[in-house]
Amino acid sequence: MLWDETKTEIKGSMSIRGMIYASMFGALTAAGAYMAIPLPLVPMTLQTLFLYIAAGLLGGSLGALSQVIYLILGIIGLPVFAGGKTGIGVLIGPTGGYLIGFVIAAYVIGRMVALKKKPDFLWLVLSMALGLIIIYLFGLAQLTIVADLSLKKSLLAGTGGGLYLVGDVVKVIVAAVATVKLRDRINIKD
Repeated sequence: MLWDETKTEIKGSMSIRGMIYASMFGALTAAGAYMAIPLPLVPMTLQTLFLYIAAGLLGGSLGALSQVIYLILGIIGLPVFAGGKTGIGVLIGPTGGYLIGFVIAAYVIGRMVALKKKPDFLWLVLSMALGLIIIYLFGLAQLTIVADLSLKKSLLAGTGGGLYLVGDVVKVIVAAVATVKLRDRINIKD
């Protein structure tokens, strides 16, 4: 690998600036866990808001890296998961599927956004909505298995009876607006 000082990156890998932004968004996702509305089983937090913005601005690989960094912070013992939880037990517990879905969703959102040279607001909303579906698929699957719930009960618990979906739609819209506003200032794509 060769060092290219003009672009501040190591050829064949992510830019240093990109990794710094991924780390920053991992930390913002952690902060978003503390911005929560307590509801049964799964609190409604702002974690996904920062995930969507990270993926929209950084692209698939760096967006996913931001979420991997977030998960590592929680695994090593920092209380960064919703409700101040920490440790690997959270990832294998009832809500762990949502967290695992964060990484995959960030990658997919970033890749979808990259399909267009300058994606418009609607494309960002659609990309982020697909990410939301991915998070719910992983989250509800693990909730059903680990909590030994029927699919119907998992859907009720995992969506807060549909209440979470309203908040999730708002977060997608806010994230799309933020991405449009910030994309010319943070122009790092993988």
